[in-house]
Amino acid sequence: LFWHGIPRGIDFKGGTEVQVQFATKPNEDHIRQALSSAGIKDVPVHAISDATGQSANMEVISLPQTASEAAHDVGRQQIEDALNANFHDSAFTIQRVDIVGPTAGKQLQKQAWLATGYSLLGMLVYLWFRFELIYGVAAVVAVFHDTLITVGAFSLTNQEITLTVIAAILTLIGYSMNDTIVVFDRIRENLALSRREALTDVVNRSINQTLSRTVISSGLTFLTVLSLLLFGGPVLRGFSFALTVGIVIGTYSSIAVAAPMLVAYQDWRKSRGKVSNLPAKRARV
Repeated sequence: LFWHGIPRGIDFKGGTEVQVQFATKPNEDHIRQALSSAGIKDVPVHAISDATGQSANMEVISLPQTASEAAHDVGRQQIEDALNANFHDSAFTIQRVDIVGPTAGKQLQKQAWLATGYSLLGMLVYLWFRFELIYGVAAVVAVFHDTLITVGAFSLTNQEITLTVIAAILTLIGYSMNDTIVVFDRIRENLALSRREALTDVVNRSINQTLSRTVISSGLTFLTVLSLLLFGGPVLRGFSFALTVGIVIGTYSSIAVAAPMLVAYQDWRKSRGKVSNLPAKRARV
C-alpha cells in the first residue's frame, strides 16, 4: 500500500492494451522511442514469453487513462504507424487490441469489490447458523487475511490485478473457507467428547487430527496450480500466481489464525467474567 500501491490492470483503470507479434525479437527501448516520437510517452511495454519461458517475440503496449493526453484516445492505427516508421526491417502483426473506457473500468472495479465483499458476508452468515457467530468471524478474518496477503504479493512483485485475478481470489476464498470449516467441525466434535478439557488443548488436538488431511489436500492442489504457474503461459500467470500464493497462506491461516481466534475469544470472555464455553457438536450415537 505504501510502496507503490496495488497495480491495476487495464480492466480496472481503463485504457488501451495492444499486443504486437514481431518476426524477430525487438528492442523494447526502440519501441518506446518510436512511440515517444509519435507523441505516446511514458507507457509500459513488456515482452511475453511462451509456455517454455522462451521469448515469443511478442510485446504488450499498455496505454492507461492516466497516461499523457496524446495517449488517451490512441488507437490501433497510431501505434501501427509509429512502429511502421521505425521498424522497417522487422515485420510485425498486431494480434489483439483491448480497450476499456474509464467508466467501464471503475464499474468493473466496484463490481470486483462487491463480489469479494458479498462472498465474505455470505460465508459469515452461513457459519453463524452452522456453528456460532464467533466461528464465522474467525473464519472471515482468516480469509480476509489470505486475500490481503495475496494482493500484497501482487504489489510486491509489481504484477497487475485483472478480472482473472479477481476470479482466482474468489476461488481462494472458497477453498480457504472450506479448509477452515474442516478444522472448526473437528473442534466442535472434540468439545462434545472432552467438555472438561481446556479449550487450548482441544483446539491443538483438533488441528493435529486434521493436519494430515490438510497437508495432503492443499499439497496436491498447490502442485496443480504451481504447474499452471510454470507452464500455463502468460494468459494464466495472474490466475495461477494468486492461487499459488493463496493456497500456502490459506492453509497457514486455517491453522494459525482462525483456530487461535476461538481461544482468544474465550480468554476475552473469561476476563470479563462471562460464560466462555463454545457450543459443542452432539456426540454421535
